[in-house]
Amino acid sequence: MFQFIHPQSEKPNYTTGQTWGALKKAWRGYKIAKVQSDTAKMTEYAKKIRTLEHDLGVKQAEFPELNLS
Repeated sequence: MFQFIHPQSEKPNYTTGQTWGALKKAWRGYKIAKVQSDTAKMTEYAKKIRTLEHDLGVKQAEFPELNLS
């Protein structure tokens, strides 16, 4: 379940719906990169996921295999 906190940016560049859509696509890209064992892309997507989650005000995912937490 999501733990909502207040969004961090007061003037977001995108709507909440657009941000959720981007987050869904980032997770899809991360999963594909993980299956392909592409650590560079996994890291790129993981950083994007954490940024989008921060913008939405939800708890950020941890990626211990990439040392991102």
